[in-house]
Amino acid sequence: MSAVQVEAREPKPRMIVPHSVRGSLVSVAGLVAGAGLWEIIGRHTQQSSFASFSKTMGALWGMTKTGELPRAAESSLELFGAGLAIALVLGFFLGLILARVRVLRIGLEPYILMLYATPMFALIPYILSLFGFEFRAKVIVVAMFGIWPILINTMEGARSVNLDLLEVARSYRTTEPKLWRHVIIPYTLPYTMTGARQGIARSLVGVIASEFLLAATGLGSLILTYTNRFDAAHVLAAVLVITVLATLLMAIGRAIENYFARWKAGV
Repeated sequence: MSAVQVEAREPKPRMIVPHSVRGSLVSVAGLVAGAGLWEIIGRHTQQSSFASFSKTMGALWGMTKTGELPRAAESSLELFGAGLAIALVLGFFLGLILARVRVLRIGLEPYILMLYATPMFALIPYILSLFGFEFRAKVIVVAMFGIWPILINTMEGARSVNLDLLEVARSYRTTEPKLWRHVIIPYTLPYTMTGARQGIARSLVGVIASEFLLAATGLGSLILTYTNRFDAAHVLAAVLVITVLATLLMAIGRAIENYFARWKAGV
């Protein structure tokens, strides 16, 4: 009886897809599915109430070609940048001062927490009565929306500075300004950036609120104008632009936060 030699087949190499690529593919598939569902619903809905994805893209392209959308986006981003910058500067330095001066912190912390919990929409008519419809009124609204998470996170970060670091710095007779510059501020920055990321989202809400309730400009003006015309496609196009801008700005905020908080990840 002859021996039968069976050649072992080599296993076929399996294609390994990295988790990051797999996650991106799933995200893209979800977006495509959402656009398809949007298109189906839009084609079976009254046009004055809801528009299909294709018509929304058509309206988006039309407003882009005429320059209407870029001008509105530029106006809203200018307002957003001015308001967030003021919120960031004031929130950062006030947070540091409150963290270092105990009497001020104890006296003002209840008011800060109350204002953080207060819907800023309720204060817009009061700001209107003080500053009118000028650009500065809208900047104040945006800053008030964005300042509180920055201030609170900075204050908590400065209060949580490692005592050993402070003791070592004082043992070398470090002056108070140098203590702030070399110990307190670097330690607090990651907390401030976390607050800034939260402030980005709140400031965007403040931009649209101020453009709705104060002088109608920017993307808020586009939404109001086309809502009054019952043009759902152009309204959805403006909302889509706001959503994309918010996503990009939040991603930038997350990247900055991760950069300043590398020590948290053990980098």
